[in-house]
Amino acid sequence: MQINQNKRKQRLILLSFIASIVLTGLKFFAYFITDSNAILSDALESIINVIASGFAFYSIYLSALPKDRNHPYGHGKIEFFSAGFEGALIVIASIFIIVEAINRMMKPTPIQNLGQGALFITVTIIVNTLIGYKLIQEGKRSNSLALTADGRHLISDSVSSVVLIVSVGLILITGQIWIDSAASLLFGLFLTYNGFQLVSKSVAGLMDASDEILLKKVVHSIRDNRKDHWVDVHNLRVQQYGSDLHIDCHLTLPYYWELQKAHEAIHEFENILKENHTGETEIFVHADPCIPQCCYFCKMSSCPVRQYAFVQEIDWDAVNLVKNQKLFEEAQLKLKV
Repeated sequence: MQINQNKRKQRLILLSFIASIVLTGLKFFAYFITDSNAILSDALESIINVIASGFAFYSIYLSALPKDRNHPYGHGKIEFFSAGFEGALIVIASIFIIVEAINRMMKPTPIQNLGQGALFITVTIIVNTLIGYKLIQEGKRSNSLALTADGRHLISDSVSSVVLIVSVGLILITGQIWIDSAASLLFGLFLTYNGFQLVSKSVAGLMDASDEILLKKVVHSIRDNRKDHWVDVHNLRVQQYGSDLHIDCHLTLPYYWELQKAHEAIHEFENILKENHTGETEIFVHADPCIPQCCYFCKMSSCPVRQYAFVQEIDWDAVNLVKNQKLFEEAQLKLKV
């Protein structure tokens, strides 16, 4: 299943790469027949699409490689680097576009054949939107930042092209050439924002920053499948490496259980988490024995060694489970029992 998913990701990013080359050619042809600065800006940004898609294809290929001695956690982090590389290229391109737009505003040049140019740009909008949407859907399904980043880049390219079509229409209606450079300037600022967003997300991933959405998904899996013998879960940590998920936590189990039974409970816990993630999931669980104070919050009615009556169930949420402290200790202080 994992192999098929990786092949699917590679095919999609290869499609994006080939489409980017063709569409970039169309945009430069549109610029050649119009001499529009806004169309040139769109064409230059598409060069970034080609480079980024090529690098994303390599990163997805690399992230699919199995773990080895030098990479015991796999190669998935290359996808964060790929997204950051794409973001940096977008920022560089946006700076060039902004500078060129300002120069054209000060020294405007004639524009021609805008109708034909707009037709070519419309074709690129349709293709980019379809491929971008597909990449984002697959990226979310397989937790691939490289696919998602490339898809969002294509969608943003489509949005900017729509703005470009609007500006062309305004020029045809009003005859005001400055609108062309103004649209190019807005396009450059829009790209700058998108580029910095990609870079910041890439840096966060490389620095193992907590992903709140991913964390909540794991917490919901634990809470929705909660077992009475899961006395306590704490010190939960979740990290994403490409499409691979790494989870480690402490799980409190009845102290009197034999090792085999505790092992089976941990295996059950791991399988529940794996069933709720489409990619490869690696889980490390540290088993803690319960203590008498756990009885206040333990729902095991058949416990043969219970010393205190059950008081209340502790709420397991994204705030509680990540604490490096047994939840019953904090709850005990609040209840003063």
